[in-house]
Amino acid sequence: MAGKFEIKKATNGEFLFNLLAGNGQIILSSELYKAKASAQNGIESVRKNCGDDNRFTRDLSNNNKPYFTLKARNGEIIGRSQMYASEESRDNGIASVKNHAPDATVVDLSVA
Repeated sequence: MAGKFEIKKATNGEFLFNLLAGNGQIILSSELYKAKASAQNGIESVRKNCGDDNRFTRDLSNNNKPYFTLKARNGEIIGRSQMYASEESRDNGIASVKNHAPDATVVDLSVA
């Protein structure tokens, strides 16, 4: 199944996006953006940068849970993953972003 990006409006009126795998699981979440256009630009940045493995950082949280971030060429964080139970699961999450993001549809849920 194909992945999709969902644009949402946060309770504070700002916008964010999530990249979902074909099974509906969130594999990447963005920061908050003041404008919807900025969130849309973030999605395009994910598409542009996800093919370069060097754009992904593989990290551990304070409680030693693996996760990853995707960064743009300028070093800005585009999105973060959830916390994973293992490094293998985290690496599968990165592969899922690489697989789903380029052709993912965009669903705007901020207009509901």
